[in-house]
Amino acid sequence: MRVVLMVVYDGFALLDLAGPADVFGGAAALVGADGYRVEVAAVRPGPVRASSGVTVTADHALADWSEQIDTLLVAGGLGSWNASADAELIAGIAHAAGYAERITSVCSGAFPLARTGLLDGRRVTTHWAAGELLGREFPAVTTEPDLIYVRDGPIWTSAGVTAGIDLALAIVSADHGPEVAREVARWLVVYLHRPGGQSQFSTPMAADPPKRNSLRLLQVWLEENLESDLSLPALAERAGMSTRHFSRVFAVETGTTPARYVEQVRIGAARRLLENTDQPMDRVAAAVGLGSPETLYRIFHRHLGIPPGEYRARFTRV
Repeated sequence: MRVVLMVVYDGFALLDLAGPADVFGGAAALVGADGYRVEVAAVRPGPVRASSGVTVTADHALADWSEQIDTLLVAGGLGSWNASADAELIAGIAHAAGYAERITSVCSGAFPLARTGLLDGRRVTTHWAAGELLGREFPAVTTEPDLIYVRDGPIWTSAGVTAGIDLALAIVSADHGPEVAREVARWLVVYLHRPGGQSQFSTPMAADPPKRNSLRLLQVWLEENLESDLSLPALAERAGMSTRHFSRVFAVETGTTPARYVEQVRIGAARRLLENTDQPMDRVAAAVGLGSPETLYRIFHRHLGIPPGEYRARFTRV
């Protein structure tokens, strides 16, 4: 059996543990002797309380581990900030990693894992809200916070909470093939694992809401008029500002440029149409103001890492 050792600490996110554990457990039921055996470890054996208040039992002390590990997984959660400062935990993770063929983290579990130095020189991801902080605290790590999961050699990292399921399904697919991963996904009633390059965001954009009422009204109008001229001069005129002033104010108040904001809104609208309708690609592209299926394809591939047809096949609700 392939040993999956999951690392927990006080304040970990329960779903970071339970989601991947159920994926590996489902795969084990399918493949038998070549499956996975999930074990839980902490600084010391005994009860460990998740941030939700649920207590799980760690059967192993990290420092005492001496068995070969297929996958070492460090859970994330609100407690990860304190965990990153726990020298005994960091030493324990580093010790266990010496036995591991594959080292992974879910969500903010990247922080204690990065503290070991094992992520230095690697591409990683984490929860989108923590990506900037991870980059500041660990400048030797290349952070890509808008991705579902990232694989860099033996290091696999994932975005927040449910993305741990995507990570585990990707591992199962790598070990046993996509058919096994697909069957596990069916049992768990989740999408077959999303490609790692797909954006974390399920909403049209991650921009901050502007403070100015005029910009908020412009955003509402924009989302209702995607087929209109949404060029920078047109938006500036509608906002009653010069082009230069509008660009500066918009970027300061939303954290993104007008052009990128428009593109994100159009992507979000296209995603909803692909998920909820059977409209052909040319009509989807026209409805969101992208003009042609070729433009739709190019923008989807740049932002989500997959073409619109594949996105529809994975996420359609019709």
